[in-house]
Amino acid sequence: LHCSKSQSLMSLQSLKLEEPFPGVKLVTLNRPSKGNSMNKMFWKEMRQVFTDLGSCPNTRAIVLAGAGKHYTVGLDLQDFSNIGGGPTSGNEDQDKAKAAYHFRETILLMQESFSVIDRCRVPVIAAIHSACVGGGVDMISACDIRLCSSDAWFSIKEIDLALAADVGTLQRLPKIVGNSSVVRELCYTGRRFEASEALALGLVSRICGSPAGTLAAGLEMAK
Repeated sequence: LHCSKSQSLMSLQSLKLEEPFPGVKLVTLNRPSKGNSMNKMFWKEMRQVFTDLGSCPNTRAIVLAGAGKHYTVGLDLQDFSNIGGGPTSGNEDQDKAKAAYHFRETILLMQESFSVIDRCRVPVIAAIHSACVGGGVDMISACDIRLCSSDAWFSIKEIDLALAADVGTLQRLPKIVGNSSVVRELCYTGRRFEASEALALGLVSRICGSPAGTLAAGLEMAK
């Protein structure tokens, strides 16, 4: 399924990699019992998978899907309860500086996990169903084409966690939508918006009915 000599893609934990058609790679978020929440392993594996597939001459297109009930509920809050936290020294000022440094390094790595999608040399098609929340919007913003099911809904949820949507949404969504006012509204309120609004905004190019129909449409397009 891949071209590199690394064995890292043979034992994926948060993702599943398949080749349903020659040259078409299907990357599936594969933690359905956790709503495909994005744990620390997810961010690492995204960099590995898309770097590998992007350098593979046999890859013609990639479909990015989600297993189970939801596409993704976003960041795994339990796994990131101490996001960016570094070792303590007993010196409060030094510890704050270290925490800020480690937080910055963590965010840069998370940004890279989606930038590899943006830089991928082949088209990446997001096949979205049900919930696409927080980091999910960051992720699909890096894809070339976005399809969704009729039950899909979206929320830029970071505002409710006192975070900025700065691993892709703030950088890419304004260009996709072409409306700074609505992007700011969605980011500042974190409100839920449905598939029909996503289509009207230009976030998705097509509503494909059922989740299975959306995945089938993505794979057919990739062929």
